[in-house]
Amino acid sequence: MDTHLHHDHKEAHLESSDLLRDVVIGMSDGLTVPFALAAGLSGAVDSSSIVVIAGIAEIAAGSIAMGLGGYLAGKTEQDHYNSEVKREYDEVENLRHREIEETKEFFANIGLSPALQEQATEEISRDKDRWVDFMMKYELGLDKPDPKRATKSALNIGISYILGGIIPLSPYFFISSSAEALKISVIATLICLFVFGYFKSKVTGVNPLWGAIKVTLIGALAAAAAFGVAKIFER
Repeated sequence: MDTHLHHDHKEAHLESSDLLRDVVIGMSDGLTVPFALAAGLSGAVDSSSIVVIAGIAEIAAGSIAMGLGGYLAGKTEQDHYNSEVKREYDEVENLRHREIEETKEFFANIGLSPALQEQATEEISRDKDRWVDFMMKYELGLDKPDPKRATKSALNIGISYILGGIIPLSPYFFISSSAEALKISVIATLICLFVFGYFKSKVTGVNPLWGAIKVTLIGALAAAAAFGVAKIFER
């Protein structure tokens, strides 16, 4: 019973970590890139409708690109794990003596006596599947990835990007003047960046206030740079 509960807790922890990572990746870019685009266009055009059209196009393209990146990363992790599993099975079959020595070495490194090393190695090597799982985890440091991880990652990142991108773009839906809409967009986006940076830093163990300031500054600099470049070329 205790082992089962521990396993469930571990799985929940891993899934939570993966989700958090995906949301951070999608939301951080979703808030920053469309914000910079909207600011840049606001420095070059007066009509909010142009900003809205360009912003929606960027959010669509960006969410697909980011989601695809997450999918490919998940597939690469899965393919790498499967490749290593195949190699371990081959070594257990054809290089059994070497695998036994590596297993003994692991038990020696955690402080087991020579007699216990022999006993533990003999016990675990009786079941080929269990032995391979053991070597994957403790020799290579690889946990079996969720087979649905690639799809989940793509959806999590893509949706987070869309949600983040809507925030800086939303004022342009209601205000016809891009210059006026930009003022509201700057306030709303910088507040969201600060809040997002604060909670992201708190979860990841970084100083929350400094993390929030850093994320906010990055977004503000990106938008200011885009706006400034647009104004330069407008002339």
